Amino acid sequence: MSEVRAGERRRDAARSRELLLQAAAELFDDRGFDRTTIREIGERAGVDPALIARYFGGKSQLYLATVQAEHGTATPADLLDEERLAGLLDRLAQRGPGPIFQSAVLPSDDPVIQDAGHAHLHRRLVDPLRERLEREGVDRPQLRAELAVAALAGVVLARSGTSLPHLAAADLTEIHALLRDVLNAATGHDPDAPA
Repeated sequence: MSEVRAGERRRDAARSRELLLQAAAELFDDRGFDRTTIREIGERAGVDPALIARYFGGKSQLYLATVQAEHGTATPADLLDEERLAGLLDRLAQRGPGPIFQSAVLPSDDPVIQDAGHAHLHRRLVDPLRERLEREGVDRPQLRAELAVAALAGVVLARSGTSLPHLAAADLTEIHALLRDVLNAATGHDPDAPA
């Protein structure tokens, strides 16, 4: 009988973890990282919010888990890809900058979060761009890729703040066009060059 209960607890734990991931993803999508509370995630999932700490370690780790679940292991297009850049800007305008973008420019009190954010940032943004720049024979591809990602992170973080009101109020289409020019300049990429 104890084996049956242990199996049920494992299934319940797996189900609770799945419900928390789903609820967190929905709330982070709707409200962004900063405006989503642990209590709201637990309520939406229908489980005790304390399970977030048990299964994930905290809200930031849960956020990272939702991002990983959303993106999987496929390598994305790089930032010079028009659709990729537009999609990122749109998604970040809706969600706001979470721990991953914050880890690009702000130190974290939690080294696990910092390391996970850095790894994800490199895997999803820096590495695909560096690889493209290497294929194109651009000088210092790693530095240029990191510079481009820092520019994107800076724009995203500045738009969510109030210190640069014109940037925060600008239309996303205009931001996309101007940021594309900045990224092309930072990477040495010539969009008019023959492929």
